Amino acid sequence: MDGQTRLDDLRQAGSMKVVFPRASKGSMTAVLVNTAGGVTGGDQFAFEARAGQGTHLTLTTQAAERTYRAQPGEMGQITNRLTLDPGAQVNWLPQETILFQGSSVRRRLNVDMAADARLCLAEPLVFGRAAMGEVLTNATFQDRIEIRREGKPLYLDALSLTGDVAAHLARPNIANGAGAMVTVVYAAPDAVARLDAVRAHLPDTAGASLIQDGLLALRILAADSHDLRTSLVPILTFLSDNTLPRPWMI
Repeated sequence: MDGQTRLDDLRQAGSMKVVFPRASKGSMTAVLVNTAGGVTGGDQFAFEARAGQGTHLTLTTQAAERTYRAQPGEMGQITNRLTLDPGAQVNWLPQETILFQGSSVRRRLNVDMAADARLCLAEPLVFGRAAMGEVLTNATFQDRIEIRREGKPLYLDALSLTGDVAAHLARPNIANGAGAMVTVVYAAPDAVARLDAVRAHLPDTAGASLIQDGLLALRILAADSHDLRTSLVPILTFLSDNTLPRPWMI
């Protein structure tokens, strides 16, 4: 009634926790914390959030997620689901997922949106620990993002990397040796009005397109996570209406 977004219900178990920093006026921030410190083969993590009618929710992670070496034949599972009720606005802005040598992870993100809901989504990915000279010659990462509006498919993106990931990414027509990448999706009625401003922030190794009315998508390739953030932070600040969560600034 006072225009403030509040927590209605919370259930959590295992090593996946959610904490809530002090909310800014009219919005709420939720920070996902994996107290296990990372993901390895056999782990199963699931997160689900619903933004009620007219609410404003920003979701992020406390730090970068780490995918550790897995035992042969084992795969970690990460499943996230978001539901946006009419008039809701959600910013899904986790920090980087870092793939380690020998890791094996399958990740899924499903979003169901009402007709007038607004979504800003980013999934940054780092290919190995560059500071340690790590090269991903043996890793598996399967990722799928699926967004539906009013039950109808709006956006689908799938990525599958297996084996010598570094050699695959080194190909000029794939990633030309990039060490980091991010996918950003902005689904809102004003998407077309934001396209030129987003493109003005992009480096040469990026592109942004208006896929359809109300749907903007972009991808950035970068040498490392530092370069990726340099390009990404201004864009997310703009698309999230200046509500980039504080963990991104630490």
